[in-house]
Amino acid sequence: MSRQGEGKLTGMNSFFIRTSGCNLRCWFCDTPYASWSPTGKTVSLDQLINDAIQAKVDHVVLTGGEPLLPAAIESLCDRLFEEGLHVTIETAGTIDKPIACDLLSLSPKLAGSTPDPDQHPRWSELHQSRRLPIDIMRRLIDGAKDYQLKFVVSSPDQFTEICSVADQLDAAADDVFIMPEGVTTEAMDRAQMQLRPLTESHGFQYCDRMQIRWYGNRRGT
Repeated sequence: MSRQGEGKLTGMNSFFIRTSGCNLRCWFCDTPYASWSPTGKTVSLDQLINDAIQAKVDHVVLTGGEPLLPAAIESLCDRLFEEGLHVTIETAGTIDKPIACDLLSLSPKLAGSTPDPDQHPRWSELHQSRRLPIDIMRRLIDGAKDYQLKFVVSSPDQFTEICSVADQLDAAADDVFIMPEGVTTEAMDRAQMQLRPLTESHGFQYCDRMQIRWYGNRRGT
């Protein structure tokens, strides 16, 4: 059990289920053990449900990697709902599945997320071709009770693309969260000086990575 550190439910005690494996390769990925070099063990749905119940919290967060990749994700969501739990899905929105959730935390990947084509030519091409399927994102939003758009931003220059994506998804400004790229408090403090004023000028929400401020950049938080 931990606390949600990002977005609308920041500070909420939550049980996190992290899947391993991803169909994208963001160069700045802060969970490379779930994407670039996926690791982990197989856990049954029964065990996951039991662990979520034993955590004695009302909120479950499905994250990754990319949590929409596993074949059993729909069954997992259904069983969590049966237990009366609130389900957040943190996804890049690139996989078309008729899945319902209480909060869809959709993180569209901007052009600047693409890995270096000289170092990773295959993944650079795949990432660029997969990263922004607007129609799929719209369908995922339609299936959720609530949603947020969460953009990882490394430069003020990316706000033009952010506004374009938000417009294509018909997103209200207060459903758009701007989160700095960076995994240290020092990096986030530097980014905040540039990004927060621009975020507020667009009417968006600034989204710090509070889990890093609370626990540091370490696994399991």
